[in-house]
Amino acid sequence: MSVALRRIRQVPLPIRRSETDACPGALRLHQAADGPLARIRLPGGRLTGTQLAALASIAADSGDGSLELTSRANVQLRALTRTNPTDLAARLSAAGLLPAPTHETVRNIAAPPLADARTRALIHDLDAALCADPELTALPGRFLFAIGPVPLATDVAAVAVGAAPADEFAILFAGHDEGLRVPADRVTAALLAAAHAFLDARAHHKSAITTPDTADRPAAGATPVVGTGKLAWRLAELPGGARVIAELTAARLGAALRDEQGLVPDYPASPVGVLPQSDGLVAVGAIVPLGRLTGVQMKVLAEADHLVMTPWRGVVVADLPPSAVSAWQRRLAEAGLPTGPDSRWTGVTACAGLPGCAKSRADIRADALAATRFVDGLPVHWLGCERGCGSPAGPHVRVEATPDGYAITTPDGQVVVATAITPHPPTAAGHPSAAGFDAGLADLVAAARRS
Repeated sequence: MSVALRRIRQVPLPIRRSETDACPGALRLHQAADGPLARIRLPGGRLTGTQLAALASIAADSGDGSLELTSRANVQLRALTRTNPTDLAARLSAAGLLPAPTHETVRNIAAPPLADARTRALIHDLDAALCADPELTALPGRFLFAIGPVPLATDVAAVAVGAAPADEFAILFAGHDEGLRVPADRVTAALLAAAHAFLDARAHHKSAITTPDTADRPAAGATPVVGTGKLAWRLAELPGGARVIAELTAARLGAALRDEQGLVPDYPASPVGVLPQSDGLVAVGAIVPLGRLTGVQMKVLAEADHLVMTPWRGVVVADLPPSAVSAWQRRLAEAGLPTGPDSRWTGVTACAGLPGCAKSRADIRADALAATRFVDGLPVHWLGCERGCGSPAGPHVRVEATPDGYAITTPDGQVVVATAITPHPPTAAGHPSAAGFDAGLADLVAAARRS
């Protein structure tokens, strides 16, 4: 394989420019290339085995039989060509997965997969309060809450300060500590106050874009400068961002911003293997290859009482007695869900690719399946186009299908372009890969991950 190596500057991910919130939900389906797609929010990533069995049944009856995990620990049903929104909503509601239809796209609450009892209670309280507030249906579907440190770009998060069990929480705004501290019993109020502050600032910003105040208009002949001209979908996109929303939130709470700032949370690693819980029970974390559960895998997992989907597109079987660990490790491994860090799927993720996404240039998953090998190095994310859907937070290698082949980009901006590309034969779904691979591509990806 011939390759070209060049250094390019890193380009930030694009900000959405539409004024229509296109984030899919359980009721607001996305029309993907392979059929309607439903996204089901799981606050804290948590669900029961019974709920997973219900999702597996819907996937088998109405979709492609699989369940897709997202980078926010939610799940998606694809190719829902044999159902309608009313029937889908009824089945999800019966499973307890649609508690508030009016708020279903805004129940975006992330948490560490091994959250303790207090954190779980805070997740429940926040979800209930969020769903009880009619004004917060206006939140964009991408606005993300978090309770505890998570490796995600959050809009507003509450992180305990000091040794556990800490009685004080720092409220972070777009990941920044602006000095707002609240006691544990004020966490929900603080997070909702921040959400309202965001909506107020967003409305003001939109008004400034569309109808600027006459006093702010430039003199004749001057170049008009009014905001960014774009509607903000995330807190960080607002002028003033974190500081402005922190001040508005503090005012709503009757609190003051403190001088102590700069808290940097200790983010957890991907939970894989045998994991002790704070309550004396044990969890077993498994890798889900390319973040997609099969019907067989869901049947195995559905026998667990408590499950947690993770931002690494993995799954945790939680709240186990120590005596059950060995059996679960064996069952998960037999189902193709590795529980050890030496799996070749460690740190490997991908977008939907063909045939699920019409914008993709390749059958990404087929290429990743063939080219992935075990590497003790950086995570890697495979992409069918330049949009970067599902890209993980933090440093990672980006493998993007381009018209010229796969571009392999390292975190420091180095790009290797694979130019000798042979198309795949058609996949089982009948879709050829527009940018195939050979063993050389696997070598290049592995080398980039070790860099």
